[in-house]
Amino acid sequence: MAMKEMVQPSPAASTARSQGLGARQICEALREQILGGIYETGSQLPSSRGLANELGVSRTTVTVAYDQLVAEGFIEVFQGARPRVSSSLVRSKATSAVPKRTGPIHLSSYGERLRASPPRRDYLPNRFKVDFRYGDLAPSDFPALTWKRAMNAAMSQSPGRLAYHDPRGSHRLRQALQGYLWRARTLSCQVEQILVVSGSQQCLDMCARLLLDPSDSFVIEDPCYRMARQVFASTGATPVAVAVDNEGMKTELLQEIPARLAYVTPSHQFPLGGVLSISRRYQLLEWARRNDAYIIEDDYDGEYRYDIRPVPPLHKLEDRSSVIYVGTISKTLSPMLRIGYLVVPAELQDVFAMAKQLLDRHSPVAEQEALASLIESGAYESHVRRVRRLNGERREALLAVLRRAFADSIAIEGADAGLHVVVWFKDLSRSLEDVLVEEARQVGVGIHPISSLYIRDEGRADRIGLVMGYSALTIRQIENGVRLLTGAVQRVKSFAEDPARCSIPALTASGPGS
Repeated sequence: MAMKEMVQPSPAASTARSQGLGARQICEALREQILGGIYETGSQLPSSRGLANELGVSRTTVTVAYDQLVAEGFIEVFQGARPRVSSSLVRSKATSAVPKRTGPIHLSSYGERLRASPPRRDYLPNRFKVDFRYGDLAPSDFPALTWKRAMNAAMSQSPGRLAYHDPRGSHRLRQALQGYLWRARTLSCQVEQILVVSGSQQCLDMCARLLLDPSDSFVIEDPCYRMARQVFASTGATPVAVAVDNEGMKTELLQEIPARLAYVTPSHQFPLGGVLSISRRYQLLEWARRNDAYIIEDDYDGEYRYDIRPVPPLHKLEDRSSVIYVGTISKTLSPMLRIGYLVVPAELQDVFAMAKQLLDRHSPVAEQEALASLIESGAYESHVRRVRRLNGERREALLAVLRRAFADSIAIEGADAGLHVVVWFKDLSRSLEDVLVEEARQVGVGIHPISSLYIRDEGRADRIGLVMGYSALTIRQIENGVRLLTGAVQRVKSFAEDPARCSIPALTASGPGS
């Protein structure tokens, strides 16, 4: 066989040759031809010198390619002889087309439950002019220089050895968090009760794995944080939705509900913003004692309070706690850092540490040391105060422009705390929700309906509600986004009044911002 024929299996190989072949391209071309049966089992390949001359590359390059094929078991090399296709390779021309799987995909029951869940795309790149998505933070708010210095200091500390660390997390960070939780949330605990994890989502996953069986039930607010509902339901356990109002979960509805776990956001109900009243807190704790259940208290944005005083966590009310407290820095520093923490009852310390070790050994150590440094120095709390002020200004701007634009045609909930508000459009039926989302998208505005956060439809008003985050936006972006949204709402209203005569031109536009 001619040398040139050997490396002509694809246009890509020809292109690579014209640009100068490397060992990787040569290896891939030869592997493809061996698998395709062009070289039969036991047949000889060109010598390294001959192939190098033919391709115009160094002999070393060809030798490296041959060494890789030897390591993979495709060829055999003998002293003084040309390489041969391995005699143990049973594939021939029949392998040129690898048979595709024709049978069903077999997943575990856990996998099947995940496959049945609606796909999520909220991690995709933002292509909108203005996106009111909740959970994002402004890059300008991140203390880049302070964090860089803390990371450099952490990386400059030479460890005695490179080894796996304590799955519970850096002892230094857990000590720092112990003090911070007392100062910021009046929460008292032992260092041993704190577990550092990869974001609050891992907290919830560990709670689901350790506390729920498929035959169990779990209590959850309605509406609620969707990924919490999904992670608990992924165990096969059955959700029991409990309605909320402006005082949080309606705990009086719990009386006849047996369950192993309750997930709540008592300090700032997500997404409606209610604060669980003290009487309901004691009702919830009493329910947990009666059912021998645990309460997952997600304090996801407890640092942001504007018109109300900080509310002590559930954890503070219980001596022998049935509460598992979940905290995170995703709303203060960055969700990209993936640092969260749990405060667990003493009897659960060891099993949670074992679960963390099995999941990913431990969270990244340098980032933990850097965060510990920021907390110890006071820089973290100084940063929290700064971003609370900045987000307070964004909140005021959003509330003002919404009220100017929509006046009495909207109702706003959850504005006293957190990083988002819920806006209800009183005169827009839920049947127009998809139309409004698409119309806003076409003019470059990302809006996010609250409907997907509800479990049940019973008792819900027939109106569109939007969860509008503002912490990633400038004041100018907020004003521009509401201006564009106002136009979209007006066009949807016109369409609703007379769909036969009124079309929505933006619905046929080519893309966001067009």
